[in-house]
Amino acid sequence: MGTVIDSHFLGLTAIVTVAYQLLFFIVTALLKFDKVTDFAGSTNFVIIAILTLVLKGAWHFRQIVLTLLVVIWGLRLALFLLMRILQWGEDRRFDEMRSNLGKLAIFWIFQAVWVWSVSLPVTVVNASNRNPSLQAEDIIGWIIWSVGFLVEAAADQQKLVFKNSPENRGKWCNVGLWQYSRHPNYFGEIFLWWGIFVASTPVLEGAEWLVILGPIFLTLLLLFVSGIPLLEESADKKFGNVTGYGFYKRTTSPLIPLPPVVYGNLPSWFKTTFLFEFPFYSRSLPQEGSNWYRISSGERSDGLKMH
Repeated sequence: MGTVIDSHFLGLTAIVTVAYQLLFFIVTALLKFDKVTDFAGSTNFVIIAILTLVLKGAWHFRQIVLTLLVVIWGLRLALFLLMRILQWGEDRRFDEMRSNLGKLAIFWIFQAVWVWSVSLPVTVVNASNRNPSLQAEDIIGWIIWSVGFLVEAAADQQKLVFKNSPENRGKWCNVGLWQYSRHPNYFGEIFLWWGIFVASTPVLEGAEWLVILGPIFLTLLLLFVSGIPLLEESADKKFGNVTGYGFYKRTTSPLIPLPPVVYGNLPSWFKTTFLFEFPFYSRSLPQEGSNWYRISSGERSDGLKMH
């Protein structure tokens, strides 16, 4: 079918994304119903991937595979997050937004930008007429996606099971992948989208390489804006004075899964430079908790009480 608005479907996907997010924004604003927020974001990826594949109509093998990978990821995440929020109740992220239309609008605008930009690799691949033979980059990208997808899915499920267990009520999750990363689900998400980009590279030419801004944007978003910083701040305020929390934070990587015995013995400059242990992740730790760096490696709490 070919071109719609522009040859790379950038204008079309922007319009579709804005319209889709606007619809859910109106629902949220009028009904004060925020349980569909994450569902709206995740399913938007699915819509863009399928829409661009069908509209182009080339049905190249690479296009089908990348679209399928996005659909699998988007549907799993959408259903998981929807079931979780229906089970847990209100989304606390919106406690200060429900009565503030401006803040709510900014959130939805940001979500639209997130969806459109992160989708760029699959959008451009699906819009392309080029169909080079299968290359090493394709296989490597699919493997990276597979690892990231399994890590994210496993981490989500492990935390859900942990929090649903009555005996773990009031404790932090440090089972499974959460023993090796404070945010393994974010690691998985970042990793899989870099896999999508790698798998798209055999098709890219010239300015199309700018689609790398998609995974870069996602990485920066989770590292510096709405992902890790918010969760670290929340955890620090709850557990900052608890000895076990200090030790857990010192010996557990913020993102890349590593054995605690390895991470805990690395120098601070190495953690900051190569493993994303930025100082502002600990800015909400209370002053009296500053001695947690001196805790011996023999102490590790199995859980922390929540306030």
